[in-house]
Amino acid sequence: MSRGRFITLEGMDGAGKTTHLEWLRQRLSVRALPLIVTREPGGTALGEALRKLLLDSHEPRQPDTEALLMFAARREHIATVIAPALAAGKWVLCDRFTDATYAYQAGGSGMAWERVAALESWVQGELQPDLTLYFDLEPELGRARTRQARVPDRFEREQLEFYERVRAAYLRRAREHPERIRIIDAARTIAEIQLELEKTLLIY
Repeated sequence: MSRGRFITLEGMDGAGKTTHLEWLRQRLSVRALPLIVTREPGGTALGEALRKLLLDSHEPRQPDTEALLMFAARREHIATVIAPALAAGKWVLCDRFTDATYAYQAGGSGMAWERVAALESWVQGELQPDLTLYFDLEPELGRARTRQARVPDRFEREQLEFYERVRAAYLRRAREHPERIRIIDAARTIAEIQLELEKTLLIY
């Protein structure tokens, strides 16, 4: 049995990840591919509990603390959901993964990039997504979209400068891993974006 494919979606809030994740789920299902859809933080009972703690609490905390919590949830997620699914030949579609920790905890909050890299190596070993779709958007547009759609969570309440740093970190990751990360212009229409996604899926 061949190993499954691991695809992650990344981007700031308001970039349309939820919409495109559902579209991708439908397109892959049409191809009769064995598929699971999951998210981070989350994906397990522990991950969902930590998600609530991280996103709903307004209490300030150290970036290192947040990253440690993220990677604790990620380790459980990999061991109990992602790795078994891939070994069974299933495709895994995940809303955020480690690139988000680099973007938010290192880029946005100022944690040392090297510390995230050390945790990544320890927790993931050789595991990396086969493809990461990064939905790139100007922070001001992302914030405007988010505020129209829902009550913002703790990260969504951050200042514009925070999101400028988040975006810069995502783009740095894309430069460092061009073989894996595809930058998608999220300011375009949904139809235009989905046409590009369709072309990308043909490769896989």
